[in-house]
Amino acid sequence: MSATADVLVVGSGAAGLTAALNLAEDRKVAVIAKGALGEGATGWAQGGIAAVLEEGDSFEAHINDTMIAGAGLNDREVVEHVVESAPRAIARLVELGVPFATEGDALHLTREGGHSFRRIVHVADATGAAVQQALEAAALKHPNITLIPDMVAVDLITGRHASNFSTSGAVHGLYAYNRRRKRVEALTARATVLATGGAGRTYLFSTAPRGATGDGIAMAWRAGCRISNMEFMQFHPTCLYNLQVKNFLITEAVRGEGGHLKIPGTGERFMPRFDERAELAPRDIVARAIDHEIKRLGLDYVHLDISHREPDFVRSHFPNIYEKLLGLGIDITREPIPVVPAQHYTCGGVMVDLHGCTDAPGLYAAGEVTQSGLHGANRLASNSLLECLVFGEAAARHINANWDDLAEVPDVRPWDESRVTDSDEEVVITQTWGEIRRFMWNYVGIVRTTKRLERAKHRIDLLRQEVADYYRHFRVTPDLIELRNLVEVADLIIRSALSRHESRGLHYTLDFPETDAKAKDTVLVP
Repeated sequence: MSATADVLVVGSGAAGLTAALNLAEDRKVAVIAKGALGEGATGWAQGGIAAVLEEGDSFEAHINDTMIAGAGLNDREVVEHVVESAPRAIARLVELGVPFATEGDALHLTREGGHSFRRIVHVADATGAAVQQALEAAALKHPNITLIPDMVAVDLITGRHASNFSTSGAVHGLYAYNRRRKRVEALTARATVLATGGAGRTYLFSTAPRGATGDGIAMAWRAGCRISNMEFMQFHPTCLYNLQVKNFLITEAVRGEGGHLKIPGTGERFMPRFDERAELAPRDIVARAIDHEIKRLGLDYVHLDISHREPDFVRSHFPNIYEKLLGLGIDITREPIPVVPAQHYTCGGVMVDLHGCTDAPGLYAAGEVTQSGLHGANRLASNSLLECLVFGEAAARHINANWDDLAEVPDVRPWDESRVTDSDEEVVITQTWGEIRRFMWNYVGIVRTTKRLERAKHRIDLLRQEVADYYRHFRVTPDLIELRNLVEVADLIIRSALSRHESRGLHYTLDFPETDAKAKDTVLVP
């Protein structure tokens, strides 16, 4: 059959568009997005991108900071490669027109938790949005890139879907639900790049976009790829506490620029009691400290206060946060911000090598969907966009270098809907989704116990069975596709957490509070 494109990229954020732009000189590239092109997590990133650019800073310091944050579970070779690639990645974004903040003739650098130097390049407090806009504009202009919104990925196409059945394990594209045509279509290609983001919406409170349902992780798992370190879910310490506004992140940089965490009512700074780095400690430490104080005192939230800084400084550094909160009646130049922790980043995912290769021939992955070895047991602030840029480029480079070795696209069977009907029970999807997110928050959250994890496992086993039965009988819808992936990913998180009998980084369990001498990845094999 004729392929949809030479290369199919699944996801239109920083990782996907970087891969597409690096491929497009030689290949025809199709980029699909689940919804609108800019709806992914990239556009939500506030803080910035970490890179060694300041005099006195060094690659070694950035590597060490990353390794320390990752609790020794990082792959040092990967960390070195990404850190050393960072200045070049920033230079390419500057060429694309990203308007990074400057100070004189140099880029303005800020500092965030876990970093030993000022090394965060940023566009005020909306770096991700600026990067997304620049990459999108470049992709739209390129004649070899086709951007296709409103395509919800269902499953990867392997030899098992070919007219001539094969167990080769090679990936030849995917089936996707076309929202506009309301049908599932086969999209085929010599190489497929997963850039689908994380699985934040597995949790009740999350800063992730609505579409972060672990689609790429679930699809890769079903296609036979190993999944690693799913127990390491990063909880951002400071998400706005507001019952009307959900998922609004208060960037790490507010603490980097002097913001203090305080107890409401008393105004006591509590972080110095937990870590000598106080508010600049890594996220897992800060999130656990906030969680501890909220539970100890029966609070709904704690305060993040930057009102002691000059008003002009606050307004110029955090214009979006200032305007957003002013609209909610909070003037951050004069009063503190109510904050709670929320799920923020998925550190585990599809196992890839330095080139973004997965276990399946023809399948690559980049960004939050992966476990590349960069983050280990906890992601250092502002290393996420960097990972997208470096691995998006790496995947493209490997595809181009090994093009002749990639399998030709076989004839693929069309999607079969002959044995299903339209559902008349959509409430099942809503109910199950809510149930998963609640028990994942309560049982598989910031602080864990074996008993809580076992309770979660029992519930997810029942729900997986129910969802599988529902999927077999009814036509797919975007909500059903997401729920099927969500239940799969929740199971992977719980299984990973149960298998780790220690506390390390983001995985903190009261039953095994000590950290083992030797760091080992959790690897799940289909």
